[in-house]
Amino acid sequence: MKKRSVARVSALVSVSCFVLLTLVACGKDYFIAGRSLPPSGVLNRVMMAEQNPDALPFVDAYYDVRHNTTGSISQFEISNFSGKLPVTIQNLPEQQVGAVYNAGNGALTLVNYAAEKVSSSITVPGGFSDSIFITRDLNYVYAANDANHVVSVVDRAAGASYVLNLPGVYSVSVSPGGSVALAFVQNSDQGAGESTATGTPYGSFSVYSIVKLTQSQSLAAANNPHYTYTDANGNSNTAEDCEPQNLPAYCIFPVSTGPNAKFVHPMKAVFSSDGSTAYVLDCGPECGGTESGITAIPLTAAALNPNSIGASGINLVASTFTPIPGGATDAIFNGNTMYIAGQQCQNFVSGQPCTGLFTGYLTTFDTTTGQIQGQPVPISDGFHDKMVFGDDNTLWIGSNICNAGVRYQEAQAGQNVNYGCLTMFNTGTNTATIDSYKGDATGIAAVGTLHKVYTAEGGQVYIYSTKDMSELDNSNVTVAGTVTDVAYMDSGTDADNTYY
Repeated sequence: MKKRSVARVSALVSVSCFVLLTLVACGKDYFIAGRSLPPSGVLNRVMMAEQNPDALPFVDAYYDVRHNTTGSISQFEISNFSGKLPVTIQNLPEQQVGAVYNAGNGALTLVNYAAEKVSSSITVPGGFSDSIFITRDLNYVYAANDANHVVSVVDRAAGASYVLNLPGVYSVSVSPGGSVALAFVQNSDQGAGESTATGTPYGSFSVYSIVKLTQSQSLAAANNPHYTYTDANGNSNTAEDCEPQNLPAYCIFPVSTGPNAKFVHPMKAVFSSDGSTAYVLDCGPECGGTESGITAIPLTAAALNPNSIGASGINLVASTFTPIPGGATDAIFNGNTMYIAGQQCQNFVSGQPCTGLFTGYLTTFDTTTGQIQGQPVPISDGFHDKMVFGDDNTLWIGSNICNAGVRYQEAQAGQNVNYGCLTMFNTGTNTATIDSYKGDATGIAAVGTLHKVYTAEGGQVYIYSTKDMSELDNSNVTVAGTVTDVAYMDSGTDADNTYY
């Protein structure tokens, strides 16, 4: 062979090696973002939380099958799983980890995506958790238990766990970086200008911040569950509880409201893309309150505990309240645009309890202007608590109990309307497509670049095209048990199935 031909072949081999880096990188197995090829060899995996039997199977989402091509493996499955009643998956593909919460034993199971096996199990004190998150660095777990009225903290960095008392607590929200962890009191309201500094009594707040104390603060708070913190500017805040009381490591402080802010049955928070603001969702009439909206909490340096690690929101003050007539129980960010899902009372009278059924709406909110954009768009009825962006400019929204709203009533009256719990919203055209009823939509996973999403609806797995919401063949991914959540293990972002 001529030297020129040899050189040309060598060049082609080099180019081929570079192009195939994502699959077989010249002797090393990789796929996206330098991640190692997993034992199964599957590059697009969707994991499912399956009950009865308790298992964590996963499927090949490229071919939509749960077995390998040769048939030697009848079902792909996470090994070493011994959980009980897995219900939710916190998907952290950037860390190649999935955190599966088990309702049967209260444990949080960490799954190693690269090895396709369980890496550890975290015992969470305080009883069954209604809401639970682990930080991206995997060092801290925060959970709420409404039956026992406690907030649980697992500090894996310190090798210790704590239980903080907070009557009425029912959910927690955690910023992606883990610097702020908020807890919410069920069926509560908080007016403008309320703080411990102005004399608002203990137990009268709606939103609280979990704070890890510095060593000097811990000594100052010894044997004082209502420790008062005063910052360099003289602003003070008094804790609701500090634990352990003899030498506290954590306290829970109330979030104050400024003159233009209030909380109306708050239930969770979402965090702006730049991390500068927490937006609390006030579900209002949908939860028995009087007005739905969003309350902004600036996350400034003055509001955070100086020289601390972990949750640090020690002196948070809400600044503004913005009414959202369409309802607010869930939200997700796309840059400075926040999409807010909720329900509006059919016969709502301001300041009065709802006297009719509820119907779902999606509201688009511009955080730079503080204004609602356009008119709310009708979506599925029900309690909305799942939102995931997919291919083709789509936003997928899941809800529960969608068969108890206006759409179901209209269908029963003979109108040709869908009343399912899953909505596909096109962010380019601002139009929504609503699924037929299959049961509660408890899980959504967007399989990026493949133009499809996997869902858990009514305990079963479904696959949809992001082009037109048409159903794809799911006959080879169905399972015998009840599926409550799904997660795309190979996504490029933690925002796929998990937002805080």
